[in-house]
Amino acid sequence: MTFQMPAEWAPHEWTWIGFPTFPEEWPGAFDAAREQIAAFAKALRADGKGEEVRLVCANDGDAEIARSLAGPDVTIVTQKLGDVWLRDTAPIAVMRGHERALVDFGFNGWGGKYQMPGDEDIGARLAATTGLPTSSQHWIFEGGAIDTDGTGLFVTTEQCLLNPNRNPDLDRGKIETLLAGSLGLSEMLWLGDGLLNDHTDGHVDNLARFVAPGLLALPEASTDDDPNAAIYADARARAKAFGLEVASIPSPGRVLVDGEVIPASYMNFYIGNAAVIVPIYGQPNDQAALDALKPFFPGREIIGLRSDAILSGGGSFHCCSQQMPLPGQ
Repeated sequence: MTFQMPAEWAPHEWTWIGFPTFPEEWPGAFDAAREQIAAFAKALRADGKGEEVRLVCANDGDAEIARSLAGPDVTIVTQKLGDVWLRDTAPIAVMRGHERALVDFGFNGWGGKYQMPGDEDIGARLAATTGLPTSSQHWIFEGGAIDTDGTGLFVTTEQCLLNPNRNPDLDRGKIETLLAGSLGLSEMLWLGDGLLNDHTDGHVDNLARFVAPGLLALPEASTDDDPNAAIYADARARAKAFGLEVASIPSPGRVLVDGEVIPASYMNFYIGNAAVIVPIYGQPNDQAALDALKPFFPGREIIGLRSDAILSGGGSFHCCSQQMPLPGQ
């Protein structure tokens, strides 16, 4: 029996969340981004009914602000980090029966675009705080590039994992082999491009998410000017050709900041123990997206939280978090 990455809906012991540090990374939205991430942490904690939240802060000053915003129930972890996107830089947990282990991958700032001090080794440092056995993978990989249903089935995009700015010497087959050995992959659905203007080069957690074994949720355009309509349609065709059942989630549509299309997505939700936290943007489809997700998560509250300030830094709730599954799950 090999180690395997569990589905996100498996029970968690805790969740790491990154807390914003550098105002220049959040132009005009730094304080609001901090408030929105703190609101995410509080909702996930759910007054003690959810899971432990470990809010990762770069220094003692940030830690004090984070505690004042998130409240006393959130655990503060002080570790040097540049960006908050722990989905991509924190270690990834894998399970084998009742055993847990961590996998720490190489990181190059999303293809060399955003390299900040601390991000290159935050995964190893967070792993060291757990006492769990950790394997180090010496190739470039980000957790937001894949999603899994916990059975060994993964989904990704060609735009990201085959991008020469990550691992130019790795083809599709080699990547699948490496993920089989590190995260327990047995099958991979390759989608095409990710969302327009996504700085991560098309991370799949903005496009397609498993909501049950073999059931993939995908956005669906509801307006003629949706900038990602063709991307959604291509993803749907590939998923159905692969043999997966597809669930439709309304798209937020065309969302602009300073006249530029931004990669706003309801798919960057986070599945916690007590609640599913969904990014919303003040768009007409916000409530429809929450309603569409509700049937897949009985027993969990579906909570929509504003994420526009967080998105100004390049991601949302799923991007800034990384879960630790409970042992034996």
